[in-house]
Amino acid sequence: MNVSSEPPAFDIVARIAERAPELRTAERKVAALILDDLTGASRASIGALAKKAAVSIATVTRFAKAVGCEDVRELKLRLAQAAAVGQRFLRGGGDRSSDDALPDSLASRIFDDIQTTLAHNRGALQAAPIAAAADALVGAQMIYVFGMGGGSTALADEMRFRLVRLGRPVASYQDGLLQRMVAATLSKDHVVVALSVTGRTPEMVESCRVAREYGARVIALTAPVSPLAQLADWLIPVIANETDFIYKPSTSRYAMLMALDLLVTELAVKQGETSRELLRRMKHALDAYRGGGDERQPSGEPFGEPFGEPSGEYFREPLGD
Repeated sequence: MNVSSEPPAFDIVARIAERAPELRTAERKVAALILDDLTGASRASIGALAKKAAVSIATVTRFAKAVGCEDVRELKLRLAQAAAVGQRFLRGGGDRSSDDALPDSLASRIFDDIQTTLAHNRGALQAAPIAAAADALVGAQMIYVFGMGGGSTALADEMRFRLVRLGRPVASYQDGLLQRMVAATLSKDHVVVALSVTGRTPEMVESCRVAREYGARVIALTAPVSPLAQLADWLIPVIANETDFIYKPSTSRYAMLMALDLLVTELAVKQGETSRELLRRMKHALDAYRGGGDERQPSGEPFGEPFGEPSGEYFREPLGD
């Protein structure tokens, strides 16, 4: 019987994101460098990796072992495999019909970049403590959502809108000074949800540090190797996958939204009948306002019929469009 000498498969991107909080400071520099450019890291020599991360060659070797690889050679192999997943999307695929948009079209390029980003984040999110973070939201006396910058500012409000639908007490703040002021009023009964793709915005990191100082717990949707990640009680990793095409908006927004969706959906399921009843009331109130509803319009919260077996029909209309 032939036994393959190839090591058993695992998702190296997810593994790095999962173990990043436990790494030494120097090893986290290597992790950040790799997650920032999978393709470049897979092609670089061990010396080049060490130089670019400003660490020793021994640190790169320790990092490889820390994330479950036998050596740097295996690490680079796995990075190349992970990068190839993205390239499969970026090539546009060979099975498109002649009627489809050309692989080089603008729409196709943007769509493929989004798919690549979601693919790189999927494994990391599967290993994230989503359930524990949702438990914290269920038990919080008050939830504060912090977001700064472009995508995180908008998604902080998106998080607030989603939590309100589920009956959770929540407020969102995008101003750094207000965040700091709010953080100083918190206690162990409060939870901060911090949204930051980089996890390095000084005001955001400092506000979360102040909140932790007064006993509040922090759920961070952020880069796994970042100062904000180090402060988090629950880290939900968001891995950016930017390209050299500078004209399009950042695809990291989609990774952040996927993480947000997972967290809020987990919360909704945990609340069970409470979620169902709140959404039923909202649908009822909106139907009364609109003069009736179309059952087959898409819904942001498809939880099925209010009574009996879920059919997926009852909440198909948008709630609060």
